Amino acid sequence: MARRRSAALRWIRRAFLVWAAASSLWLANSYRTQGVDSHDLRADARVALREDAATLAFQPAAPGAAAALLFFCGSGVAAQAYAPLLRPVAEAGFPVYVVKLPYRFAPLESHRLEALARAARTMAAHPDITRWVVAGHSQGGALAARFASGEGAGAAALVLIGTTHPKARSLAALPIPVAKIYATNDEVAPPSRVLANKALLPPQTEWVEVVGGNHAQFGHYGRQLGDGAASITREAQQEQARAVLLRVLQGVQAAARRPGAT
Repeated sequence: MARRRSAALRWIRRAFLVWAAASSLWLANSYRTQGVDSHDLRADARVALREDAATLAFQPAAPGAAAALLFFCGSGVAAQAYAPLLRPVAEAGFPVYVVKLPYRFAPLESHRLEALARAARTMAAHPDITRWVVAGHSQGGALAARFASGEGAGAAALVLIGTTHPKARSLAALPIPVAKIYATNDEVAPPSRVLANKALLPPQTEWVEVVGGNHAQFGHYGRQLGDGAASITREAQQEQARAVLLRVLQGVQAAARRPGAT
């Protein structure tokens, strides 16, 4: 009897280890950057690329932009996965700085604080930029909301993509333009939960529904656990999100260039 129990325990332990290894491999693969054209990660005559441990930057060759985009990655997602979404923003003339999360997932509060500090250092390193649009996808949206409402005192606008945040703090009195982009087939940040927190955002918030989109297609990575199936292409979904980012950036830059603007 004791031998049978010991053998059963060994079998259970082995089965658990196999399951844990398989789950880890599946999770790692699902967040792996996929389908990014090599051109999106190469410099050319229009866009320069700069990368370090904290950020991935897309910088327009033509100087003079008054506004720039500060973008927080989603949890587990590499900065490169957002290149197809964000490089065209730089091609349109706006610098883009993608903030990497420590250990990719920023699991601890100290990691999230470091991500916010990276964003603050990026802003401080570019005093020529007078208006910053802060944005983020998924968990990056939570960080963007936190940054724009506190640590990022210089934020001129906020764009939240595929996220239920803010959830714990009210941004209803935030005196800057805010846009919230959500997808109808997103089961990670489902529309019902997104809209349940509507009162935590300013009354003037622009709400943008991407019909047929899901959670993962805001970036270029694998299928995310629990996500719904998209009924539109990744390119179509990102085109809609990018149009909002560009519209907000253009509005912020126009305001910065009005006579008397500071």
